[in-house]
Amino acid sequence: MIENISSNKVCSGWHKQYNHQSSVLNCSMRFAIYLPPQASESHKVPVLYWLSGLTCSDENFMQKAGAFKAAAELGIAIVAPDTSPRGEEVANDDAYDLGQGAGFYVNATQEPWQQNYQMYDYITAELPALIEANFPVTTEKSIAGHSMGGHGALVIGLRNPEQYKSISAFSPICNPTNCPWGVKAFTAYLGDDKSLWQQYDATQLIAEHTLQLPLMIEQGLADQFLAEQLNIEQFAEAAKKANYPIALNKQEGYDHSYFFIASFIEKHILFHSNALLSNLSSG
Repeated sequence: MIENISSNKVCSGWHKQYNHQSSVLNCSMRFAIYLPPQASESHKVPVLYWLSGLTCSDENFMQKAGAFKAAAELGIAIVAPDTSPRGEEVANDDAYDLGQGAGFYVNATQEPWQQNYQMYDYITAELPALIEANFPVTTEKSIAGHSMGGHGALVIGLRNPEQYKSISAFSPICNPTNCPWGVKAFTAYLGDDKSLWQQYDATQLIAEHTLQLPLMIEQGLADQFLAEQLNIEQFAEAAKKANYPIALNKQEGYDHSYFFIASFIEKHILFHSNALLSNLSSG
């Protein structure tokens, strides 16, 4: 069902990559998992799902973020899926912000994307079921991400609060219905029905929340995409109006890169561990 393609010991745990055939995406998919040293058949651990941004794969976060030490100390597994379906038969585009590497974590309704680009269902249903069936993990999970993946984490967490314990994001695309990246992707994947777009817009969704999860955002103030693409302030204002408490940390001098993520990832893993481990009495 799953094929192990790499294994590396790190911080006394294991980073492993796997291939599997996705019935949701109709293609072969790769994901990476970090299993901390505490993980065993007799002691299952909770999971933090990390969603990466445009042009990324499962490797960017795992190789650049420096997350393993904190995850090992706290006993949390990390799962990093790819950012889109892949393969010669999968629809693509020459631009970096559409097609392969740019799935935007939506369920596409338009051709030629509909057959493969069902990333929302993959992240919320197929992948967690696969992880829980094959690794020593509990059903307790949280979700985080960066940029396009930050958008995915916010949307998925807000739409499925019963499934997750906490949400965090670095430099997220908070209001994609009102930024160039989002308008381009949503037009292609979802068509012209703006009501469907709103189902994948965190600024719209936070006003409709039914259950409040701990939510933290890290934003660099030297981020080159802050003004045009991210719409952090719109999200913060919508959260305030909805009486949804969020921790918005603005960091002077930091940009959109993994240097920024590596600087604050330990804080985010601790944030998630407080939610994931708070009511975990046994493996």
